[in-house]
Amino acid sequence: MINYTQEESVALIEVLSNAKGAPGFEDEVVEIIKEKYGQIFDIQEDSMRNLVIYRKNHSGNKPVIMLDGHSDEVAFIVQSIRPNGTLKFLPLGGWVAQTVPGHKVWIKNSEGTYIEGVIGSKPPHFGGGDGQKLEDMIIDVGATSYEEVVELFKIEAGAPVTPDATFSYNKVTEVMLGKAFDNRLGCGCVIETLLALEGLELDVDVVGSISVQEEVGCRGAKVNVKTIKPHLAIIFEGSPADDTFMDSYSAQGSLKKGTQIRHFDRSFIANPRLIQQSKDVAKAHQIPYQCAVRSGGGTDAGPIHLELGAVPCLVLGVPVRYAHTHYGYSAMKDYKASIQLAVEYIKTLNQEVISRL
Repeated sequence: MINYTQEESVALIEVLSNAKGAPGFEDEVVEIIKEKYGQIFDIQEDSMRNLVIYRKNHSGNKPVIMLDGHSDEVAFIVQSIRPNGTLKFLPLGGWVAQTVPGHKVWIKNSEGTYIEGVIGSKPPHFGGGDGQKLEDMIIDVGATSYEEVVELFKIEAGAPVTPDATFSYNKVTEVMLGKAFDNRLGCGCVIETLLALEGLELDVDVVGSISVQEEVGCRGAKVNVKTIKPHLAIIFEGSPADDTFMDSYSAQGSLKKGTQIRHFDRSFIANPRLIQQSKDVAKAHQIPYQCAVRSGGGTDAGPIHLELGAVPCLVLGVPVRYAHTHYGYSAMKDYKASIQLAVEYIKTLNQEVISRL
């Protein structure tokens, strides 16, 4: 068993959060995980840059539990370069338009160098303001011509664009601030759950999945589920928090109230027997949890639960305030609770328990 201290968890999340990983361009995240954990686990990679992570004592003859966390973040991609040197872009994932203008971004050029830019829109002096759409916005790198962008900055159409944001941690409140918590928190949960189970004799084989391109259609998970062939899956998500705008009785994603067990969203309805099992484990070990019935959104559980004759899925969320923006807040308590529930639940699993789902 390798149980990370709070300081070690913060260090892991910091490096994952600060990494740039637009959908389809998750290279930095993938390389960090391979470099840090390649000696502990057997890590396999495909051409999409999905990772499949096997424990050293993987038997190959036990029921398989898949731990999934997607490595990409909401981002943008350069669509075209205008004659005046500004860049038209498309969103990669779901953005709220009014949160986008005025923020700094990084554009990866054709030589692999990151160029600073600012997302611009029409100022209020010229009739801009509320209601502007993403398609009306541009990225400005301080250039004045097409030639300058291409020849000096080496930026071309198809370049990935990620938010410029830096992770920080408040030791007093134990709250994290940074970008890409959806879903680098999930990646951290996958890694830490595998570490916590390291060396334990289990009745199941536990396999990690770091999947790509979730924000644009859960594409990596569709591949990894066929590779791993799980009998049950646990999906970790940096889930949108609602405690800043919902009444206390209706908020289902609150900071410091524990892991979020998801019952329903637009992509799947959770197996009620699995939900009950996980709640029983949480209560037995005094692990704080909150339940979520979501009117929108979806996770990798959507495609995973439809494969291989139906895969029972447990979605554990770490609430993230202001998800899908440049910055979000998350509580270490909720992150640790997600890992603890996954670990304790996996310890209860065997062929008989899974067959009752």
